[in-house]
Amino acid sequence: MSWLEQSIMARKGVAGGKAGQTHSITEAEQGKYHYVYSAFSEPVLRVDPGAVIVAETHDAFEGAIQNETDKPSEILNFPYLNPQNGPIYINGAQKGDCLAVYIHSVVPRGPQPRGTTVIMPEFGGLVPTADTALLTAPLPEKVRKLNVDKDEGIVWNDRITLPYEPFIGTIGTAPEIEAISSLVPDYYGGNMDLPDVAPGAVVYLPVNTEGAYLFLGDCHAAQGDGELCGVAVEHPTVTTVQVDLIKGWTIRSPRLENDTFYMTVGSSRPMEDAARGAYRELIRWLAADFGFDEIDAYMLLTQCGRIRLGNMVDPKYTLGASILKSIAGSPR
Repeated sequence: MSWLEQSIMARKGVAGGKAGQTHSITEAEQGKYHYVYSAFSEPVLRVDPGAVIVAETHDAFEGAIQNETDKPSEILNFPYLNPQNGPIYINGAQKGDCLAVYIHSVVPRGPQPRGTTVIMPEFGGLVPTADTALLTAPLPEKVRKLNVDKDEGIVWNDRITLPYEPFIGTIGTAPEIEAISSLVPDYYGGNMDLPDVAPGAVVYLPVNTEGAYLFLGDCHAAQGDGELCGVAVEHPTVTTVQVDLIKGWTIRSPRLENDTFYMTVGSSRPMEDAARGAYRELIRWLAADFGFDEIDAYMLLTQCGRIRLGNMVDPKYTLGASILKSIAGSPR
């Protein structure tokens, strides 16, 4: 029996973690990609729990950067970055429920070189930005176009080939009332840039409004912890996910489960507040669903908790706090 059959999605989901009807969102079917998370956009699909969705995602620049001689500042229209597929309306979803999204696969598509990474003015972890205002001059702009192959990896240069380690950089549900940029991570998910949101994982997202309104996009071929210069290896993909609905399981912020650990996600500034938020939610999850005393969980995570840095460049930083399943045990 696979771990997925014992997952929270399988045990609590309306569809019991079983795959239902398959739907597609090609570029043509998507039409206009979205740059805000909002319940005020017309859904591109309406699906039942258990639905499998095969989506053609764009890279973070909607394919605008074609050559290494391109200047991002002249081509890109900030803040129109991170184009999102969706929204996808999940039938039966109500505020206070939880949307479970199992990531089946993320596969590169389109002609080579498929991958793009750039340095942009006043964007990144080691440069002055609008939020960290300094008189220091911006770094020069630079574009790298990279061959990306799911089997052969990512060719950086003649000496270095990086493994293909894809994940969904931006995924979430609509806020209840706001319309928020797809560049921003928060309680609904969004631009978390967390490498663990990868094939083989189940992401749990709070449902804030009827239908949930799932958005996803901004898939990365590779990214180190922190997404240091602000741009991972961005690439267009065919991404396949399966959705399920957990009724009445109200969560404050995204959670994640894979075969080895449970994780809670915090997005905030400063970075320590993101870490605090992630760990607090993990402690409360252990107390609510695993039978831990809250203070004992606090002490235990001090010894065995792990923290994962997603991004340190977005309007809010994202960190994931996790505990091994072998230590946490099974939820009740």
